[in-house]
This record gives sequence, C-alpha cells and structure tokens, in this order.
Amino acid sequence: MPLHPQAAALLELVAALGDPPLEESIAAEARALRKSRQQPSTEPIHRTRDLDVEGIPARLYRPNDRDDLGLLVYFHGGGWVTGDLDSHDNVCRVLANGSGHAVLSVDYRLAPEHPFPAPLEDAITATRWAHAHAAELGCRADRLAVGGDSSGGNLAAVVAQLAPVPLVYQLLVYPITDCTRSHPSYDENAEGYFLTKAGMGWFIGHYLSGGAGSPADPRVSPQFAADHVVAATPPALVITAEFDPLRDEGGAYAQRLAALGVPTSHVYFRGMFHGFFSRGGALDDGRAANALAAAAVGAALDR
Repeated sequence: MPLHPQAAALLELVAALGDPPLEESIAAEARALRKSRQQPSTEPIHRTRDLDVEGIPARLYRPNDRDDLGLLVYFHGGGWVTGDLDSHDNVCRVLANGSGHAVLSVDYRLAPEHPFPAPLEDAITATRWAHAHAAELGCRADRLAVGGDSSGGNLAAVVAQLAPVPLVYQLLVYPITDCTRSHPSYDENAEGYFLTKAGMGWFIGHYLSGGAGSPADPRVSPQFAADHVVAATPPALVITAEFDPLRDEGGAYAQRLAALGVPTSHVYFRGMFHGFFSRGGALDDGRAANALAAAAVGAALDR
C-alpha cells in the first residue's frame, strides 16, 4: 500500500522545513529542534500533577477523582536521546481519558549524557515507585501496566521482562526490540519516512556509548531474551507502521510473544510512518491508534 495521503502530506511539510539529518546533529541541537516544533495539547484532562519520583521528574494524569484507578506507567519515545514530559503530554492525556485510568509519564535520563543502563534504571525505579505509592496516587497497586512508544516501547518491554513488580499489561507502540538493525524494513524504509536507518544508528550509538551494553544484550534488545522470560510477561498490544524501519522487529516481537503463549494483539497500520501515534491531530490513523491503545489499556486495567 502507498503512503496514506494524510501521511504523505505531513511528510512533505516536514521535508520542507529543511532540518538537518539527525546523524549530523549533536544531541542538544536535536532536543532543541524537537522542542521548538512542539505544540501545546488541546486535550482537556481532569487533573495533572508533576511529581518527583526518587529524583526522576514525572507527571500524573487523572481522568477523574476515583480512588481505585488502574495506572499505566508510560515511557516516552525519542531514541533514548530526545523527548520529555511535554513531548508526550497530548498522548498521555488521550490515553488517560480514553482508558478511564491514570497515566504516569516518566522523564527518564537521556543519552549520551546518561547512556545505557541509566534510562532503563530510571524506568525500573519509576515502576517500583508507582507500585509502592499507588494508593497515594488514588490507584490500585494490583492494576499496574507499562507502556511506551519507540525507545519508550523498548523500555516498557524490558521492564515487563524484568518484572520488578507485578504487571497486568504492556502497551508497545512501534517498539525498538532488536538493536542489531538487521531486519529488512531497515533497508526498505531507510530514508524518507521521518525515522531513517542512519538516524536509528545515531540513536543506538548514543544509547550504547557508555560501553555497558551491546545490541544483543536482552536489556537493550528484548527480542534476545530467553523464551521463559518472554513467556512470563503480561498480555500485550503491539502497534506497528508500514513505512517504519522498526516495522519488522515490532512484528517479530509480537509474533514471539504470541507463540510463547502471551495473549497478544498486533495491529499493523498500513500507509503510516514511525511517529504517527503522536500525531493524532493531523492523522486519522493516529487518532485511531490512540483510541485503540486507550481502549486496550482500559480493558486490562478494568479487570
């Protein structure tokens, strides 16, 4: 299928901006450029609250005042190098409203200043903290899920494997699951679709710049975890996009989860590119994916 007309139009607008290739930028420049492009959310939400989670900035989104909500701990995308609470503010508002449950967005440390395993350590710390402090947040400790997009989906998948606390669901939106960059979709979608093959090399290089991990380390690439580890993870929704270098690894991880007996839904958005989930304001399929994810999380946390 060709690019969806809405996706093609949006990519043309991005190309017209003339931004330098990611791999030719330094991290600070890439962050500043991304921040300059951010628009404030127009999604109303019952309440937000900024928190300090053992030194990690976080933001709690509540759709109502119930004191028995489930809680989705959400890790933003951005290749472990860019992104923050504000970059995914709209996504978290939509997920909270659509699911009817709370969302805790985590502003984990970023590479290259804080390479692997620092972002993962923050993700684990935040998940443990959410479980320990659930009642204070008006949530139930036994209804805890993890989720994220891209690098955030990577962190969510690894946290689900490590299982620092009991989890009931994992939401993985075009997750990075295999940092070897060896799947065919890397070459098929190497450039022209927002995220490039070279850009992913830049992201992974920064993430692993501390020398503490490798592309085949299961804590870096959850696809390399042992079968019994993957099989013990909670039910999952995996969302992938056709014109995305990460398409095949996300699909392969969903297939592996299902083959090992994990209740898994894999929804493949034809005609979409990496990043569409965060662009519901411009893309009908972005809104559809947001609604799908929110409904799946809500159903899991309602049980």
